[in-house]
Amino acid sequence: MTTSPPTGAQTGTPAGAQTGTQTGTDALRAAVLVDATALAAELASDEPPVLLDVRWALGRTDGHEQYLAAHVPGAVYVDLDTELASAPSAAEGRHPLPPVAALEAAARRWGVREDRAVVVYDAVGGTSAARAWWLLRWAGVPDVRLLDGGLAAWTAAGCSVEAGSVTPEPGDVVLRPGALPTIDADAAADWDGTLLDARAAERFAGEVEPVDPQAGHIPGAVSAPTTGNLGGDGTFLPAAALRDRFRALRAEAGAPVAVYCGSGVTAAHEVAALASIGVEAALYPGSWSQWSNDPDRPVATGA
Repeated sequence: MTTSPPTGAQTGTPAGAQTGTQTGTDALRAAVLVDATALAAELASDEPPVLLDVRWALGRTDGHEQYLAAHVPGAVYVDLDTELASAPSAAEGRHPLPPVAALEAAARRWGVREDRAVVVYDAVGGTSAARAWWLLRWAGVPDVRLLDGGLAAWTAAGCSVEAGSVTPEPGDVVLRPGALPTIDADAAADWDGTLLDARAAERFAGEVEPVDPQAGHIPGAVSAPTTGNLGGDGTFLPAAALRDRFRALRAEAGAPVAVYCGSGVTAAHEVAALASIGVEAALYPGSWSQWSNDPDRPVATGA
């Protein structure tokens, strides 16, 4: 089934969009992304955003060590596997959504407050940080943005880093899930719209499968690798290029769009890219790791 945002869901305008001059495309993008220069200015202001470091990559376990070695000053480390997901299972997938109470407790540990913006980043073009962006937005936090280009963009802009751990003052955020739409496996099977597969093209085609029990994709899905959202420098493509990309994939504003990946992590990056051009997309949290563990689900291969 599809879960839509509840009536009266939070619709506050993120701080990044409150410039007084941005309209249309610029405002949409500013509600999702912030560049390094703008973030540095916000961090030096009287009301700096809460800053979360979500370094994670498939097959690696050294995110925390990377954070301790060097991170944006003031950033709090967030563990994707244990704080942004519940325990993996064949029935729910590799990164099931965490219980709301557990996510709220974690967000308060990170210092997330009702009256403060949040900025998340990583070192892989936002493809892991987008999980935190999506979860917090889904849980009703209205002002959450991705640092465009992540840590590399921060250092390229000449901004400083610091080492060690940051322990913030506890936050007071109250989470209210359902502010972003989701679908389950049954809805993905019967999706009457565009279903994007955000994994690498070779995984979609069934040529290789490094972690899940079957190779291939959900029948009817369209290959749309998350890496195609980024330029060579790891920042998001310009809005016009993103719009052209997704229009070619039949993903446009006003049409039903849903996204999945391996375990619901990089698909969140695709949801963010679509949101930056005004296209609302539902996330299938269980994604291929759930689908491929169910022997009753059909599997398609090929490009």
